[in-house]
Amino acid sequence: MKKIYRFSIVSSFLCLWITSLLPESIELTLGFLLIFTFGMIHGSNDILIINQIKKHSDRGLFKVLLTYLMVVSSAVLIFYFTPILALILFISFSSYHFGEQHWEELLSKLNKSLRIIFFFNYGLFILYLIFFFNLSSVIDIVYEITGIKLYTIFCNEIILGLSLMLIAILIYAYYNKILNLGSIFKELFSVVILAVIFNSSSLIWGFSIYFILWHSIPSLLDQVSFIYGDLKKENVLKYIKNAFPYWLISIIGMMLLFLMFKHEKHFYTLFFAFIAAVTFPHAIVMLSMFSKKVN
Repeated sequence: MKKIYRFSIVSSFLCLWITSLLPESIELTLGFLLIFTFGMIHGSNDILIINQIKKHSDRGLFKVLLTYLMVVSSAVLIFYFTPILALILFISFSSYHFGEQHWEELLSKLNKSLRIIFFFNYGLFILYLIFFFNLSSVIDIVYEITGIKLYTIFCNEIILGLSLMLIAILIYAYYNKILNLGSIFKELFSVVILAVIFNSSSLIWGFSIYFILWHSIPSLLDQVSFIYGDLKKENVLKYIKNAFPYWLISIIGMMLLFLMFKHEKHFYTLFFAFIAAVTFPHAIVMLSMFSKKVN
């Protein structure tokens, strides 16, 4: 994973350079393009992962697919009828999922309760860093989705609280020889880089840089290793080939969502409803995958 870390660092600086050259409208388009390609692909092999965990028959896989689609449909309905609840759930699921993906290997020897707390806090910390540097955009989007006008989301207080919790657990991990100082400083350096990017970029562009370079690509490689046993080039290509039909279905689903609700909802409402709908089952599948790896 050292190569992936270096790739993420170099690519992040490249994106930071691109940020200084492109107008915000181009950043927005490029951000959405990355999310709907690399971002969506990394979550398009959940059914294959479930089969790897459970070893289902073809009939069993059909039931899994049906259940998966029901979860996605339920998420869309929750977003439509109770958007504030859906938004809270979306942020909570995403926070844990981001933290788990980033830290699962590094903190594998930490006790389960502290790992859960750390994963959730780290993911929420990253999201709140994005919110902090794009506060007005976040408030506008929350209003568009929920109809609730926020005047603050207490970024300073929440970031401070999350930071103290994360530092406390990192110190505990260090003194119990779970992490060394090199790993801790490397991760702190990553956070500094992300903060600079979030401060310099628009909301969607900054999020897409984190989502693709620091989450989706590492997650995709973890999945390839879990499904096929190693990271050979042919296995990565096989993963993408298997993911393509599900990715295409997701894109078609997104287009249908726009066509069905284009007169009732705004763009960001539909975008986040769709992203939330695929995030909920994906986060559960990844939790099962990491649990299987630990066991």
